[in-house]
Amino acid sequence: MITAIVFVQADVGRIPEVAEEIASLPGVSEVYSVTGSIDLIALVRVRSHDEIAAVVADRLNKVAGVVGTETHIAFRAYSSHDLEAAFSLGAE
Repeated sequence: MITAIVFVQADVGRIPEVAEEIASLPGVSEVYSVTGSIDLIALVRVRSHDEIAAVVADRLNKVAGVVGTETHIAFRAYSSHDLEAAFSLGAE
């Protein structure tokens, strides 16, 4: 599974609508409204790089109210939840 983190700049007056429409796109697992220089962060989880292009370039960028995007491809995932799960194997 490939994860892409997409920073989205949106029309300020349409942020909730833009977020909901992006969240409904196939391949988009989550959308967060955030503070800072960007308005939304979308997590895209797909099986191939071609699918990232389809989701981001062909669909997400065309959502009315999206002003700009910046896409980052994740190499590895690190989380305390994953580490806790690994150490608890067989602990019962």
